Amino acid sequence: MTMRYLMTLVLGVAALHGEQWTGAISESGCGLKHATGAAEKCVEACVKKGAAPVFVANNKVIRIANAEKAMDFLGQKVKIEGRVELDTITIQRIEKVP
Repeated sequence: MTMRYLMTLVLGVAALHGEQWTGAISESGCGLKHATGAAEKCVEACVKKGAAPVFVANNKVIRIANAEKAMDFLGQKVKIEGRVELDTITIQRIEKVP
């Protein structure tokens, strides 16, 4: 294998996995109020009323491009692997953290 091939392979794998962030799934109405998670009932109720799920990390509210992936984690602290473009994240993988 050439060095160029190896670098292309390494960069391609890194691009597939994206970056990782830890934060909480909140909703567009409350935003930062649920930055620590543990507000499952409030977030679930607001999403049922039409609020959009958002990701809160580092005191910032980030829209979620594929919000359906966050629906099982409403109000919970999570670790997300994905891509951020401007103020929107596309989730590739999400898991609850203690």
